Amino acid sequence: MDVSVEGKLCDCDVVADCTVGDPVNLEVKLTNWSKRNVGPFSLTVIPYQDYQNGVHNYDLQDGISFLGSNTFYIDTVKPTENTVCTGALLFLYTGDFYLNIQFHEDNSGRELPLSWFCLPSIHIRAVNSVIQTKL
Repeated sequence: MDVSVEGKLCDCDVVADCTVGDPVNLEVKLTNWSKRNVGPFSLTVIPYQDYQNGVHNYDLQDGISFLGSNTFYIDTVKPTENTVCTGALLFLYTGDFYLNIQFHEDNSGRELPLSWFCLPSIHIRAVNSVIQTKL
C-alpha cells in the first residue's frame, strides 16, 4: 500500500505539512501481491490526534472535514493489479493529526493480505498560512 499526501509519498518516518483551510489531497494505492483475487472490502480513513500520553482523540468533527467520503468501497483487486482511492481533507485548526487507514472485509469467504492490517498511521501537521505582503 502506498499513501500520498499532496502527491508526496508518505511512510511512518514522514510528516506531511499542510496549511489550515487549504484542501489536502489524499491518495491510497493498494496493490494485490497475493496469487488470488481479494475483495470486496471497504477502506476507511479515520483521523485522530495523539496526545503522546496514551490518549487518542477521535472526536475531530470540528477540526477536520472530508471533501467527499472517508470510506471507499472496493469490489475486487486481481493479483498484481492495484486500485487507487482518492479524496481530500480540510484541516480547520493547527496541530498534529494522524490518519488511521482501516480495512473491513465485506466477504467472509476471502482473506485480505495480512500486510494490509499492519499499517502505520500517516502523520500530517496543519499550520497557519503565512501571509506575505509586498512593499
